[in-house]
Parts: sequence; structure tokens; C-alpha cells
Amino acid sequence: MTELLRASERELTEPVSLTLPSGRLNTAAIGFARTPLVDTSGIDGRREWGRNKRWEYWNVMTPTHIVALTISSLDYAGVHEVWIFERATGRSWHKNATVLPAKDVTLPASLGAGIAIARARGLAATVTPADDGRVWLLHAEIDGAGFDITVTRPPGHECLAVVVPWSHRRFQYTVKDVALPASGVVTTDGVTHRVPEGSWAVLDHGRGRWPYDIRWNWGAGAGVSGGRTIGIQVGGKWTDGTGSTENGVVVDGMLHKISVPLHWEYDLADPMRPWRVHGGALDATLTPFYDKISRVNLVALASRTHQCFGVWSGTFEGTTFDGIEGFAEDVHNRW
Repeated sequence: MTELLRASERELTEPVSLTLPSGRLNTAAIGFARTPLVDTSGIDGRREWGRNKRWEYWNVMTPTHIVALTISSLDYAGVHEVWIFERATGRSWHKNATVLPAKDVTLPASLGAGIAIARARGLAATVTPADDGRVWLLHAEIDGAGFDITVTRPPGHECLAVVVPWSHRRFQYTVKDVALPASGVVTTDGVTHRVPEGSWAVLDHGRGRWPYDIRWNWGAGAGVSGGRTIGIQVGGKWTDGTGSTENGVVVDGMLHKISVPLHWEYDLADPMRPWRVHGGALDATLTPFYDKISRVNLVALASRTHQCFGVWSGTFEGTTFDGIEGFAEDVHNRW
């Protein structure tokens, strides 16, 4: 990797294309932004077929339920998921669909540029942007369950958008948007449950060209503590050695970027023990209450995930926070 790719993070303030006309990484896009400024229309599957990864992932935590929605294309496969978890009983409604080859999936060229759609046996899902990206409509249907949730972005709310460069041919653009208010309904076995005030959504939007074998950590959370709205966004492993990080804390809608790698401490032999993430003026601990374990093994396509949901507590720049609900995960993909 060139020294330019290893340069320290810079803040992007103007729109820029992720790729050059050749399809390689546009080094002018390397950095982070507080709004989704990067045009990813060059990740269209016509170059580097099989390495292009495009997805929209949404997670919403309510006082009674946790829901998740994934719409994705890996060029050769569509991989989708709808998951609804009932917190009081531990029951879940779940559908995972891997479609080979990828079909009946639509993903916009860039964030907010159109509707994301997934159709598979027993699963239907859409993500519809509205009001110039200030509103997102999440819809999902699986056997016995579904949801219609509206996510709003408050005025001036900042996200964390980062370009992560492994090389000129392998790179990723991610938008992590945390602490977004959510409302709507979740339906399970014909019973409708309201998504009340105090429910929070997180977005993971991804476009890029990935190595075949990769590991990562990701953690996120949102809530109100000490009268301030706190959003946590942390990651690791996959960004090591790139000069980029996906770390930051959003306080009352303002992003505080952490441009150093964080230290993750957890035990996969006992993932329900606390997860500690610290560095860059952040010291946060997630105390889990549920481990969502996922495994897929289709020979060439395989993944293993521990996604632990719980409550974050800790300090950031001397400010103490507690009661921030969210998750932390450890993932290993061969894709």
C-alpha cells in the first residue's frame, strides 16, 4: 500500500467519487465525513466481479423488541435477513435468505439515491428514503411477523462516513448513523406492538470491494444519559493498518471523531461477559443480556457472528454515561 493510503485521516467536506473511471480507488475519497458525501455508483458489479459488497443494514431497539433488517448483494449472491426479538420472553422470529445467483434484489447506487428491495421465499423487505434523507421507511415481512418503522434524522444530526483503504483495488465506504429516533409498529403472531418514544435506530450502509477472508468488530448504541443524547460507534480489526478508523461518539447530534484504533477486550468462550472498548478518550463497557449467534457455511461463502446486545456504560472525554442500549459483535467472514 502506498504512503498516500497510509496518510492520517482527513475530513471530507465536499462531494467526491469513491472510484476512478478505471474502477480503482479514488485516493481523494480517503477520509471521514459527517454527512454521506461519497458517490459510490462505481461499485456496480461490472468491475472486480465477485469482490463487490453492497448492503443496507438497520437495527432498531425498542423497550419491548429488537429488530434487524439486512438487504445485500455480494455480486454472486443476495444475502438478506429479517430478525425480530421479543425482549420479555426471549422469543424470536427470523428469516435468513441466501439467493444464488443474486436476483430480486435492488440497491441504490449511493446512500439515499433510491429504494432498497429484497425478495426471497418467505421474505420481503424494503428501505425507502424520503424527505432528502431525513426520513427512512423500513418495511419487512416474514412468516408470522413483520414491521413498519419510520426513522427520522434530527436537523443537523451528524453521521460517521469513512473510506477504508486496504489497497487501490480493495476498499470500503461505510456510513454508520447512530442515535436516530424511531417510531412505528412491530407485528408478531398477529399482535401489533407500538414502537414508542425512546426507540433508537442505527444504520450500517456499505459499498466496497473486500478481501475474501476478513474479521471485524463493530459496536453501536444510543440513549439519553445525564440529559444528553449519546450515540456510540466503534469498530476494529478490519481497519487495522489502513490509517482509517470507524470510531466516534455522537453527543446531541454532533460527531466527535476518534481517529486512533481502540482496544477491544472480550471472551468468545464466554461472550456474555462484559465487553470493554477503550482508547481515544473513550472507555466503554457493554454488559450483554442476549447473544445473537449466526453461522453460515456454504463452502465458498461462510460466516460466523456473535452479536451481543446489552447496555453500554462508561466515560468519554470526562463525561460519564450509562443506560445506553446497543450491541457489540465479533464477525469472521469468508465471502
